[in-house]
Amino acid sequence: MDITQIDPALREVTRKAPRMNLENPVVLWAITSLSRFMPGAKVDGVERRIVRDGDVRARVYLPAETTGAGLLWIHGGGLVLGAAAMDDRTSSEVARETGAVVVSVDYRLAPRHPFPAAIDDCAAAFAWFVAHAGEFGVDPGRIAVGGQSAGGGLAAALTQRLVDAQTPPAAQWLFCPMLDDRTAADRARDEVDHFVWNNRANLVGWRSYLGDRVGADALPPYAAPARRDDLRGLPPTWIYTSDAELFFDEDVAYARALEDAGVPVTLDVVSGAAHGFEAWAPDTEPARALQARARAWLGARLR
Repeated sequence: MDITQIDPALREVTRKAPRMNLENPVVLWAITSLSRFMPGAKVDGVERRIVRDGDVRARVYLPAETTGAGLLWIHGGGLVLGAAAMDDRTSSEVARETGAVVVSVDYRLAPRHPFPAAIDDCAAAFAWFVAHAGEFGVDPGRIAVGGQSAGGGLAAALTQRLVDAQTPPAAQWLFCPMLDDRTAADRARDEVDHFVWNNRANLVGWRSYLGDRVGADALPPYAAPARRDDLRGLPPTWIYTSDAELFFDEDVAYARALEDAGVPVTLDVVSGAAHGFEAWAPDTEPARALQARARAWLGARLR
């Protein structure tokens, strides 16, 4: 991909954005192993708590003034890297600006822990949040599920699982979500070397999670949320994607499928932004504008 396809306001920071060779098994092992040591950050006006309760590993962000709403947040990282700590700033700012209590999940990573470990951890964290909602002044019926990239895909899968269990979240809030293993299986997509996350890295992520089932005719429920045929009954949804990233087609297709199923959907398409730019370039004007729109939608939905 040529840098001229990137918004001028993001070009310089995109040139400096990290690229990792996840196809190297040593690099993959090192990144996965070191993810748990990612440093966190504290934000003024928000109390952060670390939760270790049975199988649940999470971070809780409590704003000074709560509205009774909650958000279960799921970090990104291609299913193979990352930790809740890396989203301390984002989770804290969401809590402070919306008044929602945020619980961010530290789920187990592939390939050491393949499907369904991550989605099971997210489901356990949601159940924990509901069970402890009263302690945080949260209405269990006003908890949304959200995430970025792989976390957005897990959030979409978790939403499907919760709806099937008749314990639906109030909304789903999906940032450039990783939804469809069939994208990774399409080797023609390797020809475009997308910034930050290309299809070769995508295949590593999905293979680490699903093994040799990537691109198979059928998958187990909740393994790849774009595979679900019946999307009726899912909660109101906000999805953002960029026309310059790998997941653009699958994200737009999922938004349209939700709309066709009668789900209220807000699709926010950012022009000329590399994957996940709001996380690694949060102080740019496009990232601030996106976050303002996203948080306005979430705050209004959880009133």
